[in-house]
Parts: sequence; C-alpha cells; structure tokens
Amino acid sequence: MRLLHTSDWHLGQSLHNFERHYEHQRFLDWLLDTLVAEQADALLISGDIYDNANPSAASQKQLYRFLRLARERVPHLNLIIIAGNHDSPGRLDAPGPLLEAHGTRVIGAVQRHADGEIDVESLVLPLTGRDGAVAAWCLAVPFLRPGDVPRVSSEDGVDPYLAGIALLYRQAFELAQSRRAEGQAIVAMGHCHMVDGQMSSDSERRIVIGGTEMLPAGIFDPAIAYAALGHLHLAQNVGKQEHIRYCGSPLPLSFAEVNYAHQILRIDLDGAAVREIAPVPVPRAVELLRVPARPAPLTQVLEELSALSPPEAPAGQQPYLEVRVLLEQPEPGLRARIEAALEGKAVRLAKIETSTAARGSSIDQEVMTLDQLEKLKPDDIFRQLYQQRFGNEAPADQLSAFAELMLP
Repeated sequence: MRLLHTSDWHLGQSLHNFERHYEHQRFLDWLLDTLVAEQADALLISGDIYDNANPSAASQKQLYRFLRLARERVPHLNLIIIAGNHDSPGRLDAPGPLLEAHGTRVIGAVQRHADGEIDVESLVLPLTGRDGAVAAWCLAVPFLRPGDVPRVSSEDGVDPYLAGIALLYRQAFELAQSRRAEGQAIVAMGHCHMVDGQMSSDSERRIVIGGTEMLPAGIFDPAIAYAALGHLHLAQNVGKQEHIRYCGSPLPLSFAEVNYAHQILRIDLDGAAVREIAPVPVPRAVELLRVPARPAPLTQVLEELSALSPPEAPAGQQPYLEVRVLLEQPEPGLRARIEAALEGKAVRLAKIETSTAARGSSIDQEVMTLDQLEKLKPDDIFRQLYQQRFGNEAPADQLSAFAELMLP
C-alpha cells in the first residue's frame, strides 16, 4: 500500500489579519493532483484540520469539497481524519455518518459505550487495497484530553494522564493485532507533542494538561510499522526512529516557519513493514519575506525596502512582509515611514518586528521592598526603563513629553 500523511492544515487561519483562503485552496488543489500522481491508496490527516473550534462556513466548504473531489478522482482511496487540539471534536464528528458513506472516516472524539467503557473498536480501522480486501490496520487516535483516556492509578510517580494515553494505544494495538492477518501492517495516528519535538515559537498552541505535555516514543508498540503524527509544524522524526514522523504543516503559519521545508510524506508499505518513507515538497503559493534578513537600524531598513521590486500580483497573492528594525531610540512615526517606503509595491505589510541593543540596565536586579517601590516616582521608572531598553539616558524631549502626560 501507498499512504500519504499530512496534518495541520489550519483552514481559516489568518496571518496578521490577512486571510489565507487562496493559499489553502492552492494546497488542496495540489494535494488532489498529488493523490492521483502518486497513486495513493490512503490519505491520513493527523489533526488540526481547522484553525479554531468554530470554523467559518468557507473553511468547512473547502474541506467538504476536497473530500468529495478526492473520492471522485481516486475512488478506492482510504481517507481518515482525526481531530487535533485546535479542532472541535463534536463539529468534526457531526457529519461523520454522511462522510463515511462517501469513503471518509472521521474520528473527532473518543467514544464510550453505555457503561462508560471506551469504545476501542471505533479507533481501529481497516485499510483496504484496490481489490477491496483489507491490507492494513490503522489506530486512528485523535487529540486526547484527560476525559478521553482510561483511568489509571498513579504509581511510581507516573502521571495518570500519560499512563492513560499509553494504555489506550496499547488497547487499540492489541485489538488490531488480534484482527490482522499475516502480511498486514499496523499504522498509528496521533495528535500530540512527543519528547524532543521541535516547536514553532509563534504559531503552535502549547498542549499542557495536568503538568504533562510531552509523550515518549514508547507509547507506540515496536510492531507498529508507521506512526503518522500531527501538531508540530516542522517536519521531523521522533528521536532517532524513522518510522515515527511529523509531516509538518503544508504552509508556513508564522514568520518563524519561513525557512521550513513544507511537505507531505509518502509511505510505502511492503506487507507488514515499511519499505520507504519519502517527503513530497509542497509548493508555496505565496512567499513570506523578511526585510532585512536580520534586524538592522532604520536607515538601512528603509533603503532595503525602497530597493524591493516584487512582481505585480492580485492583493490576495502578494507576498507577506515582516520588517525587522533595530531601534536606538523610540520612533513614533515608524510605521508611517515604513509604509511610505513601500508605497506602490506589491507586498502586504504583515508585521513590524522591533528590537533594541541595550548596553545594560540601570534597574537594580535585587527584589525591591514595598517601601522602596513607594519611594519611586513615575519619572524615575520611566528613566530606568528607557535605560534598560535603549542603553542610554532618556533625552530631554522624551522626559518633557512624559511629564506632560502625567499632569493631572
């Protein structure tokens, strides 16, 4: 079988208030063509389909249109979706019966029987080959909250939430193991943060529940051929285990991801084992620009902005621009000067990142008593903070302006 692994689409996401419908549609159109070109047998989507729990109608329409066309263009395709931490489990599950009739299986939440026991069987899904016969099994486990996992008594200092996740994966694996025939692989899906996983600083929502955030690779049985993970936006394997992978997001979700190699993963199964795992690069529909490459004084920044000559493009297809300025003193007209330098250029000013090169701080690092704080006057605090941020004394005009603001 040939599997394609993708995750973290974040449909409906905006980048610094610029909507990204065009970029998401370009990716989905590309993915449809790739399913055909790669002759895929299954598409595994490992969570964070939407950017928030209440997605727009346009975002939902994008998803359902893609699912319909994927089934039309690749009739034998196994299509499995699990919920991520950004998704609403109930919203994903709601159209499940209708989607299943058209070949898509959605696991939004962990289901329970009337007696309260977890319905492990609903998480173990068969993957069929082109002849319709079962060729592999998938442990389709969504993002897990404390109420989704079996209750495990805390022993030897092991966090009960982490132990519950490990137990649920073990139960699902054992069920799949009991059903598999010789030569059938078992693959797993998950939306979680694994130990040593590299995060994107600006766009990933931290998963912290009960003090537990990172899961060990040991939650996946060694007999699992491949683990298709979602949540982290940088494509990476877990530890040194090549078969436990994050495919990463298909498009950059912040300027911190501007240099990521965005991709989906192609996994070829040979019987019960993986024969090959290979990245399939995702073309970037809209560029992200950082000017300058490193923060620089305003004069240099304005020169580089004036030299920009991006090609003409419709507004929704113009590059996003982050301007990075190293300040030596406050610049009240900073945005206006940057916008003037960009006048007539086909770019979208998304972010102005400012930083300073302070030479030191005059603020006493020792903890102040309440009496000491009470003796500080507002202009003393202003002087000290200015020194801390800009590394020099506050100029007279700044002090005068501050004093005027403080007048009753």
